[in-house]
Amino acid sequence: MACPSLRGLGDKTPLVGIARMAAQSPLVRERAEVEYYRLAARSTLNRESSGRMPFAWTINPYRGCEFGCHYCYARYTHEFMEMWDSRDFERKIYAKTDAAERLREELRQGRDKGLPIALGTATDPYQPAERQFEITRRMLEVFAEFRGLDLSITTKSVLILRDVDLLQALAMRHRFSVHMTVTTHDECLARLLEPKAPAPAQRLEAVRRLAQAGIRVGVNAMPVLPGLNDAPRMLEALAAHAAQAGASFLYGNILFLMPSAMKQFMPFLEREFPHLVKRYRRLYARTAYLRGEYPEKITQLLAELRARYGLDGNRGEVPAAARHPQMALPFSASPEQVECRLPLTACHDAR
Repeated sequence: MACPSLRGLGDKTPLVGIARMAAQSPLVRERAEVEYYRLAARSTLNRESSGRMPFAWTINPYRGCEFGCHYCYARYTHEFMEMWDSRDFERKIYAKTDAAERLREELRQGRDKGLPIALGTATDPYQPAERQFEITRRMLEVFAEFRGLDLSITTKSVLILRDVDLLQALAMRHRFSVHMTVTTHDECLARLLEPKAPAPAQRLEAVRRLAQAGIRVGVNAMPVLPGLNDAPRMLEALAAHAAQAGASFLYGNILFLMPSAMKQFMPFLEREFPHLVKRYRRLYARTAYLRGEYPEKITQLLAELRARYGLDGNRGEVPAAARHPQMALPFSASPEQVECRLPLTACHDAR
């Protein structure tokens, strides 16, 4: 069974490109509310063309991500396949099952040109689909066949621990790092923002185990959401736990909100944090990237936390998996006023 087109029945325009490929992709498995499709990979190394990122190539073994983070900017990528319901980003997952073979060909041809490669920039390479398809693991095996690459992995998943043996091999052969995204140390807030991702404590434990295995690993405090997880005490708590886990570095960037992500994120705010709705609508009315004094304060705070907790392990270099700094305006509401919307006992247990 192939994935049906999600356009209106009256639209007779033929599908082209990735939209046609997606419509012809065979259904491999259905689980709960998620459908998995096999998608042919035309290429693996995708050139970062904006000029704003510190890496040159991106690799995403999957299209769509089951973790369902409400703020995820990458929801727009499903629109390339003529899928306009932002929820389909987490309900229809496309696995590039031949990606490892494509990667081997491209690396043998020297297509990377020695420039930095970031694995997991739009969708998580260790999302639940990886347990079945093992595309990421096969790609790591390909990377292990080469030497001298500039490579990083960004994930929120503890499934990465499955591949410690390969990660150690990569660390010996390449300039390599793992970036564990931990949006907040607050378990309650994390469950709201990232309903299907592993808990923060589990991710930090994964950082500990990776560090103990000799892997260069750090924490991405991303995104910093104004009024939600940006209180100095919250960021310092995350920095302290990252240092305690053995992280080498800490980075953080402000939320940027693509229109496709806005369709998912604003109803979430209306439901869980209604006092922030008007501010977000005003701040993101004209741009996904906010400007003002706010990002400078966050940047300074993170720099102070890195110095205080010894998390400046990149020796002044920009890490390959760090995202372009986002900018935002200050909120009048105090972040300390943000309340966890889960039952009170659950919040107390999580802390």
